[in-house]
Amino acid sequence: MSALNTESSFGWVTRAIHWAMALGVIAMLGLGSYIARMEVGMSNLWLFGLHKSIGVVLLALLILRLIWHLASPPPRSLPADTPWKDSAARWVHRSFYVLLIAVPLSGWVGSGASGLDVVIFERFTLPPLAPTSEAWESSAFAVHFVLTKLLALCVVLHVAGALTRRDGTLRRMVRG
Repeated sequence: MSALNTESSFGWVTRAIHWAMALGVIAMLGLGSYIARMEVGMSNLWLFGLHKSIGVVLLALLILRLIWHLASPPPRSLPADTPWKDSAARWVHRSFYVLLIAVPLSGWVGSGASGLDVVIFERFTLPPLAPTSEAWESSAFAVHFVLTKLLALCVVLHVAGALTRRDGTLRRMVRG
């Protein structure tokens, strides 16, 4: 089992990053939805820290993925049975990359604007990306809210596309 991608298969590094990010994004969408609805108290403040920490880890994984794809380009997509499916797949993938950068950055901006530090796993404090400001905070979290809904839509479209294709695309991401 090769670490590197080939012209026809994904290496184990690409697959590991893909599935780690997939699980992380789905978990974060669930956790984010939960903390947005919960009644905040001293007993559950740690969930915000966990959400921020995992968000930064996912941003770091995306950066690692981009660097890895420069070093070991992924194989070409297998052609779909209709051209619109190929186009849709390209747009969903592009949207994923944009959203996987914009979602954590908008959360980071909102946290910094609220005056709360972004502390990663109770060890590392990241600098704020915005001045402390109620306007910055509400704008950033509104953007964060909308972008997470778009990210959830991309997840649904990506999973639906992967499950409906009968050409071995899903098999390549599972087995290489």
